[in-house]
Amino acid sequence: MPDCPYNSRDMRYKNKFGAVTAGESVCYRLMLPRGVRCTAAWFVVHRDDRAEWEYHPMEWDGMQGAASEWWRTEYAAPEAGLYWYHFEYDTDWGRSRVTHAGNGLGRVAFEGEDWQLTVTQPVFSTPEWLKGGIIYQIFPDRFAAVPNGETDVPAGRILRKDWGGEPEWRPTAEGKVLNNDFFGGNLKGIMEKLPYLASLGVTCLYLNPIFEAQSNHRYDTADYCRIDPMLGTEQDFTTLCAQAKKYGMRVLLDGVFSHTGSDSVYFNQNGRYPGLGAYQSQQSPYYPWYKFRNWPEEYAAWWGVKILPEVREEDPGFLEFITGENGVVRRWLRAGAAGWRLDVADELPDVFLDALRRAAKAEKPDALVLGEVWEDASNKYSYGQRRRYLLGDQLDSVMNYPFANAVLSYLRSGSSAGFFEAVLSIMEHYPPQVLHLLMNHIGTHDTPRAITALAGEAANGRGREWQSGRRLSPGDRERGLKLMRLASAMQYTLPGVPAVYYGDEAGMEGYGDPFNRGCYPWGQENQELIAWYRQLGRVRKSCPALLDGDFEPVWSEGGMLAFARNKGQDRLLTVINRGDHDYTYALPHDWRGAKGLLGVMPWDGTLRLPPLSCALLGRGDWVQAL
Repeated sequence: MPDCPYNSRDMRYKNKFGAVTAGESVCYRLMLPRGVRCTAAWFVVHRDDRAEWEYHPMEWDGMQGAASEWWRTEYAAPEAGLYWYHFEYDTDWGRSRVTHAGNGLGRVAFEGEDWQLTVTQPVFSTPEWLKGGIIYQIFPDRFAAVPNGETDVPAGRILRKDWGGEPEWRPTAEGKVLNNDFFGGNLKGIMEKLPYLASLGVTCLYLNPIFEAQSNHRYDTADYCRIDPMLGTEQDFTTLCAQAKKYGMRVLLDGVFSHTGSDSVYFNQNGRYPGLGAYQSQQSPYYPWYKFRNWPEEYAAWWGVKILPEVREEDPGFLEFITGENGVVRRWLRAGAAGWRLDVADELPDVFLDALRRAAKAEKPDALVLGEVWEDASNKYSYGQRRRYLLGDQLDSVMNYPFANAVLSYLRSGSSAGFFEAVLSIMEHYPPQVLHLLMNHIGTHDTPRAITALAGEAANGRGREWQSGRRLSPGDRERGLKLMRLASAMQYTLPGVPAVYYGDEAGMEGYGDPFNRGCYPWGQENQELIAWYRQLGRVRKSCPALLDGDFEPVWSEGGMLAFARNKGQDRLLTVINRGDHDYTYALPHDWRGAKGLLGVMPWDGTLRLPPLSCALLGRGDWVQAL
């Protein structure tokens, strides 16, 4: 790396990359030109929630060649939290400051950004079972259906007989979108497909909500203690967890705790349930859960959606119901779940997240608590304060939207340098035990299908009428399939855990909700793409460096990039050509002789990469198993 005043990503300047633990001593070094005649230097730091800056003197630490000199200090943050730092130094001309210019690099400037330092609790562990694995996300109504006798369809729902038809999106005459059409996917259908999922190398099934609810997405929970009857029974769920375990898989549930449905046991606006809900009576045991402005018609609702009344998560009764010894969190872990993905985690207050983690870990010490946060979760600001999701007492990890955005942006039109900066920034901010469990998706139920995002015309705010029925042209689809190979190769080899949204591996298309939530196309899959995903799964299962190995940017030029994962002698190199022209890449000396694993194969120390192609190369004993 080139010399500069400071580089937080260079071990010469900071002897530990990224986040640290409270009480851990770290060496910080500053390089200054000898000609500035520095007389004193300081490491200047403060915790995010405190205004005072601390000045820690640095000592002279020798020369760098003939023209530059080092100054150093050691600093141990006393408590967990988010810290910010920069450097100041004195010369005969006055005081100067070294601030963050981006990419970890420092510059001499009176004004500028500070470096972020994430400091975790000294004891902070995350579940080992997810490392090196593969997550598969399932929207239960649309994945697979097994006839389950005469299933009663609850009032207000429509059971469709046209598996694969376009989900209903048109509003009623009153302007309401009901989301009440169901295709009949169920838990037994998921069980039937476990061999298929095992062939992909899946180790964790993430299920969108499965509790009773009136809509097909089931984010309007009606009863946290009952599996939705169209999906099956509690016994079906327990059996699914047991059968999945036989295939080396665990089941992650979706916890929707910032709101309930209005048509629920707890709010009971429509009178569907026998007890008194908060809408019906202020004497209801559930009345304190909700935020009424003028009972019963005026209440806070999630994003103003009236069928989703917000709850007071800090209410003692709600806290006990969800996180108590016999609460929802522990009940479903006992039934077989391996953990919880928390919907809109950034809308859950600290007191709730603290209690939920305690409950989950008390029931199962290796339970996973994973949050939905769309931004950099290490410095997220919500509820009027800086959040502490990743410091050791709340989340184990998060959905990795920054990585998803980086991959998709790079493959559409971005630069390789921009991609590396996005990845390294997250790596620098997140604790390593969080980093290696990141849910690395490239599409979810909340975003357009990955192939559509990569190769389709941008929606640019156009609504459902424009999106309805829209498919890629044959040429765009062929390009999209090639880009999916590149995106998945990156997704599977970056730090974290790849998360496949059901059907992406089969080439499913679709813009936003509900077109991204179609039925899995059994019998009409793109088998070549599925075979590619299976090969990626085998590489991932075999390579020790993909569990928690170091990430090394190797090369970038325009639309080309290469990065490595390293763990001792076990190494993996990923090379991508997203351009429209052939490119011949001369392999670095230490990669010559590496075994080609997937994609373009090396020849005579080079890779001849056609447009929209990639290569995975491996070194170490592990490659012999492939």
